Amino acid sequence: MVSLDFPPAHEPLTFDDYAHTDDLASAETLPARWYTDPRFLELEKERIFYKTWQPVGRADQVRRPGDFFACDVVGQPLVITRGLDHKLRAFYNVCPHRAGPVATGQGNRKSLQCKYHGWTYDLQGKLMNAPEFEGVKNWKKEDVCLTSIQVEEWGPWVFVNLDPQGEPMQNIYGPIHDEIIRKGWDLGKMSLVERRDYVIDCNWKVYVDNYLEGYHLPIAHPGLFRELDYDQYRVDTFRYYSSQYAPIRPVSGEVRDRRYVRTEEEAEALYYWIFPNVMLNIYLDNTSINIILPLDHNKTLTIFEWYFEQPGTGEGWESMQSIIQFSDQIQQEDIEIVENVQKGLQSNAYNKGRFSAKRENGVHHFQSLIHEFLTRPDKQARTGKS
Repeated sequence: MVSLDFPPAHEPLTFDDYAHTDDLASAETLPARWYTDPRFLELEKERIFYKTWQPVGRADQVRRPGDFFACDVVGQPLVITRGLDHKLRAFYNVCPHRAGPVATGQGNRKSLQCKYHGWTYDLQGKLMNAPEFEGVKNWKKEDVCLTSIQVEEWGPWVFVNLDPQGEPMQNIYGPIHDEIIRKGWDLGKMSLVERRDYVIDCNWKVYVDNYLEGYHLPIAHPGLFRELDYDQYRVDTFRYYSSQYAPIRPVSGEVRDRRYVRTEEEAEALYYWIFPNVMLNIYLDNTSINIILPLDHNKTLTIFEWYFEQPGTGEGWESMQSIIQFSDQIQQEDIEIVENVQKGLQSNAYNKGRFSAKRENGVHHFQSLIHEFLTRPDKQARTGKS
């Protein structure tokens, strides 16, 4: 019987209950406590979410000089600015004086002002004014600056990486970008048309595990199963991402039972998962992004956003609305699955399982990266170097 009595919080977190192997046919899944012990999430924040490229907003929110928006990465408050010099920047949304926020919401201004004591910073993060701070020893206004972080604009999104030594975004997303360009598609022309947020009672890794395999389609998603050529469904894995090949079944005769009939061009869609928590679904004239964020060790926010090449009208627009409705149906089915899996992981009856060598290579790839990032030596984890 598996005990759910976790060691005291002050005891070191150990990983000796999981022996990782690259051999899928011999591999075991991550132990249940990696999904149920809240200490794992605290380590995941430090070693995964704070060391990977995270989408935090849209490029159109900071299109003009002076534009800014506040955001966060799993509890770390940030602000994104477009300087008067047109340069995109990102900072911790934390005043060095007493840790107050220097921005809320979004807008357009020539400076950022702390909402606590009124310290004012320019859009390059430099302190401009500190009221009533005369006479303070060993302190110079010129030395005070907001703490900056890495930021990139990619497609219609803004990404950040909290790790100063983190790999360039090109190293992670470059191959994906190149494949999209080879298709002749331009994500930069896409604009947001709809967003839906779902709060789900499961660990964030349970949701990602579920996304990365089609093994559950015949039972859990009968509607989607009717659309796909399941025998050809596959997941191809790469260093930090995977892609899914999910061909639509050819249409023959009447299509009254079909919800997702595509043209030949639409059938060339690209589906990506990028470690740890981003999914991209790219079509000829529209795309969607799914962002998976832990709210707690057993509660997850999934953000679904749909983008369309404007103007969105006619048959293409109607097709996209149908896709959004169908996506919501599948999401509701997945929510029921992953919430029940979370309950199962917390039971006394389960510890570890095995993988289908035919269908679950994507899940094994993800769990291997989780193990890699969490078990790196402390110095290596801090620098992000391998």
